[in-house]
Amino acid sequence: MVVEILDGAIGTELIARGFPARAPDWTARAAVEAPDLLGELHRDYARAGATIHTANTFRTQPRLLRAGWRDALDASVAIVRGAALANQRVAGSIAPVSDCYRPDLSPGAGAREEHRQVASALASAGCDLLLCETFANEAEALVAAEEAVQTGLPTWLSLTAGPFADLRTPRSLRGIAKRALSTGIERLLVNCVAASLIEPYVDAIVGLGVPIGVYANAGDREEGIGWGATGRAAAEAYATFAERWVDAGATVVGGCCGTSPLHIAALVERFG
Repeated sequence: MVVEILDGAIGTELIARGFPARAPDWTARAAVEAPDLLGELHRDYARAGATIHTANTFRTQPRLLRAGWRDALDASVAIVRGAALANQRVAGSIAPVSDCYRPDLSPGAGAREEHRQVASALASAGCDLLLCETFANEAEALVAAEEAVQTGLPTWLSLTAGPFADLRTPRSLRGIAKRALSTGIERLLVNCVAASLIEPYVDAIVGLGVPIGVYANAGDREEGIGWGATGRAAAEAYATFAERWVDAGATVVGGCCGTSPLHIAALVERFG
């Protein structure tokens, strides 16, 4: 089985490298304010062996950046495109319009127009695929996926139960995943649940008729597999978790918050 390697964290890694993130847009302005830093991070992931690179567009949204959102989005896609190798793909990130860990604050289906704008912009900017990621609100996940699919680009939907697996049960996550199949997505993923807690959610999306993928966060800092734990042992610990996801059927693996190029290099060694 061929396993594709997604890159690792963008936002938390930019912060770790000194980018002064600030709420509510966090690292969305990096493409404009620190393009060299962002480009070097993407190049590090390319050197690590990632074959799919995610543009830093998680927060380049109209409601957050106002008039500057499109410039930040276009710049983010251009930077990752310049860093990726010729045979590597660029994924445009589409995130919830509110706090991804507060699905109760989501406008639900009312976010459709914003997701339409972002999806269209990412397609126009030259992304190879669209990644709707870190969704815990069902209604918003479905409209984001629908608008992404409407661009004609391959669309992947990644659901989350939150960093500590307290937003969704595996059963409820599977329910969203099943309903999302009607949107036309090409792959189901689960992300930003701690690596040590994500396995039941991986099992929940298996067997629905589409390929699956996984990119977990590094979990609690005391677990020592990310968040500044940058040695080989930390990366290998993450890759060992990833072996379980691949055994369960995942054909794409990568990293989320707290992971780094070292973690991706460890995945490449195991599965590349």
